[in-house]
Amino acid sequence: MRTNRKTNLPDWSALMPVLPEAGTRAAALYNALRRLIETGLAPPGAKLPPTRDLMKRLKLSRAAAVTAYERLVAEGFAEARVGAGTFVAEAVPLLGDAPPLRPATLPQIEPPAPGLLALGVATPDLRTFDIFRRLIAHELARPHESFFRYGDPRGSAALRQAVADYLQTARGVRCAPEQIVITSGMQQGLDLVLRATLERGDGVLVEDPCYPSALAAVRGAGGRPIAVPVDQEGLDPALIGPAGRSARVIYVTPSHQFPLGVTMTMRRRLALIDWAKANGAIIIEDDYDSEFRYAGPPLAALQGMDDTGSVVYLGTFSKVLFPGLRTGYAVVPERLLPRVLDLRRTSDRQPPVLAEQALARLISEGHFSAHLKRARRTAERARDILVAALKAECGEALLISPPAQGLHLVARFTRFGAREAGSAPALAFETAVAAETGLRPLSPMYLGQPRDQGLVLGFSGFTTHEMKAAAASLGAALGKRQGRHEEARKG
Repeated sequence: MRTNRKTNLPDWSALMPVLPEAGTRAAALYNALRRLIETGLAPPGAKLPPTRDLMKRLKLSRAAAVTAYERLVAEGFAEARVGAGTFVAEAVPLLGDAPPLRPATLPQIEPPAPGLLALGVATPDLRTFDIFRRLIAHELARPHESFFRYGDPRGSAALRQAVADYLQTARGVRCAPEQIVITSGMQQGLDLVLRATLERGDGVLVEDPCYPSALAAVRGAGGRPIAVPVDQEGLDPALIGPAGRSARVIYVTPSHQFPLGVTMTMRRRLALIDWAKANGAIIIEDDYDSEFRYAGPPLAALQGMDDTGSVVYLGTFSKVLFPGLRTGYAVVPERLLPRVLDLRRTSDRQPPVLAEQALARLISEGHFSAHLKRARRTAERARDILVAALKAECGEALLISPPAQGLHLVARFTRFGAREAGSAPALAFETAVAAETGLRPLSPMYLGQPRDQGLVLGFSGFTTHEMKAAAASLGAALGKRQGRHEEARKG
């Protein structure tokens, strides 16, 4: 069935041709419209402007406009429909000299399709979605005056107050709503703080291994990453070498280190704060998934232990609600706040108001707290299902420690000992298994020599069937690689 595309005058304003003063006006109009059709700017099925509109806009006779349209119809570029108007033909003749709609030199960027056990996938909660839908509908039915004017680059006062109340209660963060900046996810908050703090070439201390997107943000802001090793107690401030003593910024994930999943101990947290004080450095605390704690209460946030304004606290609603919301927050010390807000004004001006109002109510009315309890139970069940499936399918080929927090786990290959870590055979094995299964390898996240080989697996947002299928695929890949290794050794 034919679909008519409604076209009014504003739709064509940018496409109206400029006709020459001299020459045949009908021919000039024909050539201009044909060019629009050939290049795809006027797509198949689009309705062409009425000839009376062309007369007024282009100051030509109606006969000239009618002549141009008749020629387009005769040559197959357009079709006239009685009582409806003139439309671009559904099948436009392909001409050899027609320029391409999209030059071949432009990169074709497609959004990444998440594979099984990918990271950053949230589990839908239908009850929360229904509540959020009603809150959004309420805001649309009674639009706030802030919808129609530019506002505070920090975000709405209501959402900042709700976030401040939540952080003080749940994470021990000491902050006022005036210190909070609502961001388009955690990544924007990190970028703003780095650009507000760094000059090109400044050193930035980062965990080793490190969250790849954070590393990209450091380099994008002109920073020079300096690796500090992570062990079972988290980043060790005692291992900050001479090269790191002049660092302006320290980036850490103390509650749930990415990717290894360890929690920074209290003594190292205090030592890191002392180091930052002594060296005049800023600590960026990325608390990306602290809501998902399965065994005991989490340690208090670094920011709540600091009394000198040395810690920037970053959080996000992407993990606990859904990434499509694109809403995070930064708790910024007073000394950095003016610079961060200046950068926000010039790059993004302010967050979207509609989602802010609904999200503020979701938190302040208690819906968010109830959602968190359900989300934790769902994530914990998913973790246990994946761990059981991996043990059943992979046996002793993987070393798996169920994480006490977060939405991912690390599965290490047991066939390689500490002495073989980072060796060519170990790296080749990891690369081959990752390529065959589509899972994420661990070793590329190290800045220096890898100290572990394995895979980083997400368990949020997948069905039981999907997780068991991924575990079976991994088990088959490990068995195949082990068999090839044994054949090569015997040969």
